[in-house]
Amino acid sequence: MKKLIVVVLVLAITVAGGWVWLGRGNSGTEYRVAKVERGDLWVLVTATGAVQPVTQVQVGTQVTGTIEKLNADFNTRVKAGQVIAMIDQAPFLAKVAQDRANLARAEADVERAKATLEQAEKELVRAKELARRELISPSELDAAVAQQASLAAQVKVAEATVAQAKATLESSQVNLGYTTIVSPVDGIVVSRNVDVGQTVAASLSAPTIFIIAASLKSMQIEASVSEADIGRIAEGQKVTFTVDAYRNRPWEGRVAQVRLSPTTVQNVVTYTVIVSVENPEEKLLPGMTANVSFQVDHREGVLKVPNAALRFTPPEEAAMPEPPAAEAKRGPGGARGPRSRLWVRKGTALAAVPVQAGATDGTFTEVVKGEIQEGQEVVTGFAAREGDAPATNPFGPQPRAGGRR
Repeated sequence: MKKLIVVVLVLAITVAGGWVWLGRGNSGTEYRVAKVERGDLWVLVTATGAVQPVTQVQVGTQVTGTIEKLNADFNTRVKAGQVIAMIDQAPFLAKVAQDRANLARAEADVERAKATLEQAEKELVRAKELARRELISPSELDAAVAQQASLAAQVKVAEATVAQAKATLESSQVNLGYTTIVSPVDGIVVSRNVDVGQTVAASLSAPTIFIIAASLKSMQIEASVSEADIGRIAEGQKVTFTVDAYRNRPWEGRVAQVRLSPTTVQNVVTYTVIVSVENPEEKLLPGMTANVSFQVDHREGVLKVPNAALRFTPPEEAAMPEPPAAEAKRGPGGARGPRSRLWVRKGTALAAVPVQAGATDGTFTEVVKGEIQEGQEVVTGFAAREGDAPATNPFGPQPRAGGRR
């Protein structure tokens, strides 16, 4: 009698469990499904980079001095040749005046040396005449010749001193001109690094006072692409990107240059790819972070399924037995594509459909081979049902035991 009761209980539990399983299978809420689509698929390589002006000019100073005046600030639009800053000119004006005085003195020395030389030449003529008449000794004639030659050399020295003084004066005037800082290009000031009253020292290198972007209507992105993907990037490729300031607006560009100089950070090798971007509204600003997608391949009119469908694995009790795995068939170009499975509903169970996956854009994957048709539903995951407890964040605050008191 006891054995009979045990057998009845086991059968009851089995029937009840089967009814629950069948009910869940027939309810239509246990699995999420998606339809197989036919359409275009873009293969993308993603990267990040910074938006920068195509041309940025660093404007500095070649002389040391105190900033006396600033005629430009952040976002100031400037023209080529426009005065944008002034350095205190007082010490440079004094130096120019001193060098001009030195030049005048050197020129006076030349005139004096020439006058002395002229006198010596006349005396030499008289000495030669007297020597011809034997009225003076040969040594006196030699002394007159030496005197004339010495004074002629002094004239040349004085003239060289004049040339040196002129060069010094010109150098001082050039330095005086450097105190007036002008914009070399038409553009907009994107950085100002000094204030009025600040001393700038140009002893070792020219300090940067302003950074001027030649134009914000044409920008570029300096994107860092990993070495695993750089082989698929080529000049002229179409690029789409977004920036955090305009998350819902896609932007477009073109690959302008793939720089061959690698950068290695913590054993990760990346290459800089320059993307040219038109910015007629000047909404893209220097320094914005761009999330870039390089469109490296395009497949037209292909069957595609969500990537979640290829990742889905059902419970063992819900899956029908699979047929023996066949050898992967060759895909386009003779390459063997990866073998994958899609799951479709067969009554109350799920049946596996072997497929050959092709290119992916990160959201959808091309189906190259397989007994799957456009519009057919494939399972992508488990669906939440009414009454299921919501997912909780294990890192968030946890409820207290026993509730609130």
